[in-house]
Formats: sequence, C-alpha cells, structure tokens
Amino acid sequence: MIEIRNLSRSFGEIKAVDNISFAVNTGEIAGFLGPNGAGKTTTMRMMVGFLQPQSGQIELDGKSVFSDPLAASARIGYLPEQNPLYDEMTVREFLRYIGELRQIKESELPDRLDFVREKCALDKVWRQPIKTLSKGFRQRTGLAQAILHDPDVLILDEPTGGLDPNQILEIRELIRELGKAKTVLLSSHIMQEVQALCSRVVIINAGRILVDDQMENLDSYIAGQNRVVLEVEPAAADFSPWLEQFPTVQLDSRQEKGSAAMLEFLAPPELDIRKDLSSFVVAQGWQLLSIYQEKQSLERIFHELTSTAVEETPQDIDEAVEPETPEEPGIAEIPEDDADSDSGEEQP
Repeated sequence: MIEIRNLSRSFGEIKAVDNISFAVNTGEIAGFLGPNGAGKTTTMRMMVGFLQPQSGQIELDGKSVFSDPLAASARIGYLPEQNPLYDEMTVREFLRYIGELRQIKESELPDRLDFVREKCALDKVWRQPIKTLSKGFRQRTGLAQAILHDPDVLILDEPTGGLDPNQILEIRELIRELGKAKTVLLSSHIMQEVQALCSRVVIINAGRILVDDQMENLDSYIAGQNRVVLEVEPAAADFSPWLEQFPTVQLDSRQEKGSAAMLEFLAPPELDIRKDLSSFVVAQGWQLLSIYQEKQSLERIFHELTSTAVEETPQDIDEAVEPETPEEPGIAEIPEDDADSDSGEEQP
C-alpha cells in the first residue's frame, strides 16, 4: 500500500499541492483525475521521490519513501506523461540498461526482458533504435521500463497515450492483470479508460482533493436528475395518465422504432420510478422490452465537479518551472549524460 498524508508543495507563490491525503491499497487500481494544472503530476513526482514535499508524508507499507530512497525505488515503477527515452539506444539496449540500473540480478534479467518484450508487444521493434519508433511504440517501451523490475507499486501517467485502439485494449488488459497483485495509481484524461480499469477515483483540482470514493458512488457528488430509459410496444403507447400521477417526472424524449417506442423520463434523484413505470406498462397490457436507469457519465461528473470548484490557477502548475536549487535526495532520474552508455551485452 502507498499512502500520502497532508502532502503540500509550492512553486514560488503557486500552491501546486495543498494538504492532500489518500491511500491506494494492494490489489487496487485507483484513477487519479484532474484538469491540466490541478497538481496531479506534481503529486506523482513526489510519490516516486523526484520531488520533496514541503510538508506531509509519503509511505510505502508504513515506511517513508525518503528514509531509504533506493529501497523505495526498487518497489515503485513510474511511467511519466513525458516519456524519457534514450533515442540512440535500441529498445533492447535501453531496457537492459534500465535493468542494470535497477540492479536486477544477471540470472533474472533475461526472463524479465522476455516478460516485458511479450507483454508490451515489443518484439517487432526489439532491436530498433528508439529514435525511429512511433509514438505508440515509444509509449510501450516506457511502460516496459516501469514494470521491468516487477515493482509492488505502479504509478502511471497517461499510459495509453499515442496508442491505437488495439494497442489500448492490450495495455489495459496488462494493467488490469498487474493490478490484481499490485498497487496501481493511474492518471488519464480518457474517462472511458478510468471507468474500464479503476474501482476507485481520486479527483483533484487546484491542488486539493474534491472526491476520493468508489466509482459506483460518484453520482452522489453532483446534483441532477435520474434518467430512466424505457422501450415498449406498441409504439403509440400513451403515458399521459401515468405522468399526471407523478408531477415531478417529465418525458424528455420519445423515439419510435418500428412497432416499439423508446422513451426517456427524467425524475428527481431521490425518486426511483422504475417499479411504478413497469407496473403501469403491465397494467395496460403492453409489452415491456427494456427499462433501465442511466448512470451519470464520468465525463459529466468530472466536468461539474472541476468547473464549479476553485477557479484554476492561471499558470499550469504541473508544468511550473522547478527551483534551481538542488532537491534533497530522492529517487533519482536517469541522467541524460549517460544516454550513450552501452548495455554491454554482446549482440548476436
């Protein structure tokens, strides 16, 4: 489990992250959502040790990630949105180099390389220079480096960016499989992806957490009306008598499809009309083909929560220029000066 408590970080006068707390458990995939400049990237950089918080704690199974950065690094895999790769290396050389930096045992490294080669579908470009890769293959290479050392915690920032639909499905399935035994925090602007993968959502805006709850509970955070969709035969079915009994319900739309009609009713959120509506249809001797209550879309919930919350900071705080003074020791990024390092592995 990874947990953050009362975490804060500023860039000059910009409060990028403002006293936030949440935890992600083992075996859980949590979505981390927010508009641009909300503080997501800054939070994730602190969680992996790239930045030091000005206040608050970040713990892995109860132990601070800053008390032993190397030990924490061995347990965390991170895919940043801006995927840093060494263009002059081949995919194979790059991943082997990452494995050596991660201090994966020489006896185990070939198996781990084979694992990410297969799971991230890199066989076609395995010996190809990274600078020649498409955006999709670059993204898959970045994901491969994040999972290469079999970390307990995965922090993924836009993991399917640049992938085609088939690749997206493959990577989603891989994340879903990994999430059964690992702790996964996933940030994405693709709401369908979050709905497909995540059981829980954390929504942040202007550096503050607005929502931290299970996916099925998100409807309760916004005001609105329940939309009930009914399909019935005959197409000319008249619901005027029923509507007179429920003055707070309105027929929002009606569409005839051959011998059937599709109707959409709007009802107050505290009123579930499905039972009464079904009983009315049966009493009239009509054929009830289907009835269901639509859930609010994650897109709408996200929009309403973030657009009515604190006004966005005029500067994108996730892209704020970091101070020139060195940070305290954290989990170090790979220095670009080492980009010409050779894997040392003999090419067949």
